[in-house]
Amino acid sequence: MKIFSLENKVAVVIGAGGHICSAIARGFAESGAKVAVCDLRLEKAAAVSKSINSLFPNSVTAFEVDASSKESLAKLLENVKVSMGNVDIALNGAGTNSPKPFLEISTEDWNSIFQTQLIATMYGCQVFGEHMLENGSGSIINISSASADPGLSKAFAYSAAKAGIRNLTQNLGREWGKSGVRVNGIRPGFFPTEWNRKNFITPEREAAILGHTPMGRFGEPQELIGAAVFLASSASNFVTGSELIVDGGFSAMTI
Repeated sequence: MKIFSLENKVAVVIGAGGHICSAIARGFAESGAKVAVCDLRLEKAAAVSKSINSLFPNSVTAFEVDASSKESLAKLLENVKVSMGNVDIALNGAGTNSPKPFLEISTEDWNSIFQTQLIATMYGCQVFGEHMLENGSGSIINISSASADPGLSKAFAYSAAKAGIRNLTQNLGREWGKSGVRVNGIRPGFFPTEWNRKNFITPEREAAILGHTPMGRFGEPQELIGAAVFLASSASNFVTGSELIVDGGFSAMTI
């Protein structure tokens, strides 16, 4: 299935030290790409790189980046270009969350979530988008959320930021439609981390989530690989400004 191959492609995965993006980085490597595994925590990126390289030797390289800083992302781009070549695929997957009740959220709290989610995605699209526009081709993949529309309870700033990412993805798909640069999003359902389980998912909340998910279970990170490889590859050449839903049917559920 050559249309899904990422052979001779260079992919940058931002937030690749985390639960979801580490799996996507592995999927890109398995599909033949050379992958820059990027994270604010270099030790996390290095550990993920070591694990992936043990399966697919010399396929990935670890880089440190602060996705909330445009200067840091620009430096990352230059470093990747020198060591790996021009970037064909960029996945913006950094971000944080907070479970604070709405009336307790300070401006600083709100801005912090927006900085690591929406603004970091904007910077990633600017830095890598400009590079891809100069080259006349590329695929940018943003990470939306089931909380983008409608908002998820207990995740006020996060939900608003994810709604912004969804809108930005659509807008850039329109903006760059004739340029050869595609911009799409993945909308995951519930793929809980240890932190999510500790801060968000009580037994009652878990029952509510799974009761609203036709498949009756949480997602596993590797179940996002197919969507990411599709959007990164030539299989999706006529797909831009879209949001690919991977949520076990959560968004299709009513009563």
